[in-house]
Parts: sequence; C-alpha cells; structure tokens
Amino acid sequence: MTEIVVIGAGVGGLSAAVRLAAAGHRVTVFEQAQTAGGKLGVIERDGFVFDTGPSLVTLPDILEDLFAATGVSVHDVLDLQRLDTAAQYRFPDGTVLDMPGELAQIPAAIDAALGAGRGDEWSAFLRRAERMWDLSREMFLESPLTVSAMRRRPPPPLSALAAISPLRSMRGLGRRYLKDERLRMLLDRYATYTGSDPRRAPAALATVPWSEQAYGSWYVAGGLGRIATALQERLDALGGRIEFGVEVTAITTDPTGRADGISLADGRRISADTVVANADARTVYGELIRTPTATRMAKRVRTPTPSFSGFVLLLAVDDPPVDQPHHQILFAEDYDAEFDALFGRNGGPRPVERPTVYISAPNDPAIVPGPDAGAWFVLVNAPRHDPEAGMDWDAPGLAEDYADRILEIMADRGVDVRARVRHRQILSPAELERRTLTPGGSIYGSSSNGPRAAFLRPGNESRIPGLYLVGGSSHPGGGLPLVMLSGKIVAELIGPAEGSVSDA
Repeated sequence: MTEIVVIGAGVGGLSAAVRLAAAGHRVTVFEQAQTAGGKLGVIERDGFVFDTGPSLVTLPDILEDLFAATGVSVHDVLDLQRLDTAAQYRFPDGTVLDMPGELAQIPAAIDAALGAGRGDEWSAFLRRAERMWDLSREMFLESPLTVSAMRRRPPPPLSALAAISPLRSMRGLGRRYLKDERLRMLLDRYATYTGSDPRRAPAALATVPWSEQAYGSWYVAGGLGRIATALQERLDALGGRIEFGVEVTAITTDPTGRADGISLADGRRISADTVVANADARTVYGELIRTPTATRMAKRVRTPTPSFSGFVLLLAVDDPPVDQPHHQILFAEDYDAEFDALFGRNGGPRPVERPTVYISAPNDPAIVPGPDAGAWFVLVNAPRHDPEAGMDWDAPGLAEDYADRILEIMADRGVDVRARVRHRQILSPAELERRTLTPGGSIYGSSSNGPRAAFLRPGNESRIPGLYLVGGSSHPGGGLPLVMLSGKIVAELIGPAEGSVSDA
C-alpha cells in the first residue's frame, strides 16, 4: 500500500485525498488549522453560522462525480438545493435584474428588466460561450496541462481556436455581442470569479457565465461548509486521516531529488511515497522545498499577476428584510475605477472607494438562532495585503473604517441594515492570509490576466518527482469546481495503488 501525505485540508486537498484513499492508498492529511475546508471556512457565533469562502455551488456534476468516486451519492450526504433566482443585480442606474436559475427563462427576464432585445443580445453571447465551453472543458479543465498530455490529444482545428479567441479579452468579446452597458457590466462581474481584470482576462472566461447559467446555481442546506465536513467524513470512512493543528515546514527529498516526505514544526519527519501539496504554489516552491528545480519554479510562479483578495463582513442581522434575495450584487458606479484600484493602476493598490458589493443572505433556519435573524456574508473585492507595496490591511483603524463605508454604500444602494446589525466580524485580506496561509490573501492564487495566464499557472504534476499540486494556485485554477477538478487530475495522475480493486 502506497503512503501518500497531503499538505492542507482545503477542498483541493480533500478532493485528492478521498479519491486516493478510494483507490487503495494510505492517505494522511496534515492541516495547520483546527478544521478542514481551507478557504471554504465556517465561523459560528451566538447561533449564527457563516460561510467565510464560497457561497455558491456551480457545476454540481463535478461535486456528484467526486462523491461517487468515494462510493456514495452526494445526495445521501448533502442537501443540494437549486435556486429559483440565481442572483439579483442592481445596476448604477437603479435597474434591477432578477436572474432566473433556469437557462430557458433568462432571455425573457433580461428583456423585462433591461428592455426588449436585450435578452437576444445575451443569448447570442451565450451561444458563443457554449461553443467555447464545449471546446475547452475536457481539453483545458479536466486534463493535466502538460506537454506530454497535449501531445496525446489531437490538435484542435483552426475553427476551434477562432471560437475560443485566445488573443481577445473578455471585455473585448462582450463589446462584440453586447450593446447594453449593463449587460457588459454583468459580464465583467464574471472575471472577478477568478480574481481577474475583465480588460485583461482572456475571452475564454466567457465559459464562466455559460456554465453557471446552464448548470444552475445551487446552495447546500446548512451552509457550504458542509461540503468540507462531508469530505472529511468520507476520508475517515475510507481509512484516511487528518492531523489538525500541525505546521508543515518542509517537503523533503531523497538523494535523487524525489519528494519522499515532509517535516513538521513539532520535529517529526513523515516519510511518504508521494506528496500532494494543497498550498499556494509560491509557498511550495519558495519556502517548503529547497532544490535547484524548486528554485527555478519559484521564479516562474512569481510571473503571473496575483489575484486580488476580498474584504468580508459577517453580519448577524435582526429582522432582515423579508424580500432580501439569497444572492445580490450591488454594482459600482465606476467599474473600471474598481479594477484600477485593485491592481494598482494610477497610484498603487488601494481600497476601492465605492466597490461593487456582493451579499449572500440564505433563508436557511439551520444557520441562524431564530426565525427573525439572518447570517449575511458581504464581500467586496479588495487589493491583496502587501505592506511593501503600500497596501497594509493591518494599519490601525483601516479595516473598521472600511467596514463602516461598505455598510454606508449598501444603504446608498437600497440595502440599509445598519440599525439591524447585532454583531459583525471583519475578515480583511490580512486576516485571510493568516487563516489560509495564502500570500496576500489572494483568493484565487494567480489571476487570469493575459492570454498566457492559464499556461503560466503551475501544473498539477510537479517537475520534482513524487510531488503534485492541487488547489486554486495550480491548474486548472481557483473556485470550488476547479479545485475539485485539480484533485481529480492529481488522483488520476498518481493512479490506483498496486493490488487495489481499482488496479485490477
């Protein structure tokens, strides 16, 4: 039986761990925090349960496939609920769009909110995005992005390259199909799902709105943190285990340069046949492993632009508005100014003066202490914590003042809960960095800015033999579905244990 250690119990690490355990390997996960989930965190206070990371499930078939690989149906362990309204969008001109959760209903809803013909614009765009999705899902998202893997696949036809538009930006693609500025703003929003600037992100990110709208928007009763709990329980049932509260200080190598285990802060050395790192690639290559190959990789992983971070408010709300949507986006008056601030144009990185505000307010009795209460997750995009570049989220008073400003902006845009907040908790980018050990609190690792961004992202199979990477900083990228796919890719690269049923 092969010994495998996994560094980090985020969703990427857990996804790889349960698949590898089901394939007959002996798997141990080492996690520095006291709970599983990584960025898929949970905070409980006075009967309120807050998800601190992802608040939406998209591409549920990936989640279904993950649990099926461990021997159970996802529907036996999680209560997945499809949302009738995916999100409510409020635009700067006061227009409100309730986006249906069913693809067929979307054109009529857009026409009703934005005017006749706007639904046709969006539908034409989605048809292009669907073709991009069909061409790219298996080739780029579900397969390792390596030279050898590409050689095994037939080259895509020129028509496929034209459809994907590798040199066009997401903003540029939107301008081709969308005349209405509000629809362009809606499309820009999806670039932020990867921590990117729509003016520089590749057109291929058009697949994000397509996949969300085609496969639906989903919620997990009790909060999305239940996903991590369910994966931990599956790992236990399959004979794997997690050690919490342990810090990995190094990945060790044998004389040939192959990864052969890890060192822990408590002095222990754990031997392994294979190491799977669910940690930021910058940390893996820059701090945890010291070989000439790792030094070269450390320089490479610093090349892509890091994704931005997020500034989070967890609000315990008394008597929340009865008509509050589950997901709501209050758009900025000047979206380009927001991206300029996030990526430091015209004066360096800085908090956005009037950011787009995202509110997740599930109507779920399992996450509140009583019927007249709401556990709200409020997120605005924020520059990463980087004191050397002048963005220090630990500066005295900055986080509290910015939290007050966000509540004022919400009120300006029609959602005033300032008098209803029983208590609040702030998670700044600096706090996210400390909680998840992600440099700067970058939510998605590296951004997708630029046409070569996907190819600059570290591969799942490291150039250091015996070392594999999963999670948002490695291929295929950040976000709940993609980190689960990274776990699947790694499990398939490693393969079943010799002599296991799956190897027979």
